[in-house]
Amino acid sequence: MIDEASLRYLASPAAISDLRALNALFIENFVRNDVKSHDAMLHADFIYVRSNGARVDRATYLKRWATGFDPQVIVYWDVRDELITLVGNVALVRATNKEIVCRDGRDAAAMSTYTDIYVYERGAWKCIQAQITPVAPDQEPGDDTVISIYINGVRTK
Repeated sequence: MIDEASLRYLASPAAISDLRALNALFIENFVRNDVKSHDAMLHADFIYVRSNGARVDRATYLKRWATGFDPQVIVYWDVRDELITLVGNVALVRATNKEIVCRDGRDAAAMSTYTDIYVYERGAWKCIQAQITPVAPDQEPGDDTVISIYINGVRTK
């Protein structure tokens, strides 16, 4: 049961603003390989669904998080096309990432879209599921929707 103060908060613009900030922190944690900060955002029952459909438990996900971003390999990373939907005490946080990966002197660009599902419990948002999906070239959101840009792991926008 959600108390009256929580209901007022969930119906306010502050809830969306807080979720935008959490989405930005999620990305910062990825770029910095910050397991401690990221762990604090996750629900105890968190699960990650990979683009191939594999379900990854919380402990395995966090172990991989420690080395997931290499700025010498992921030379460009952006966040774009953010969409946040709030339904009661559940939030869907969606956005798309463009990455340019450099391997063997060659750059390859790709986009993926993600949905992070948050639940509001005991006065805090916790991510209970993250899911990622590749984006087909004809579905890629435009550069005009870019929110943040990282070049070699440094935020430039």
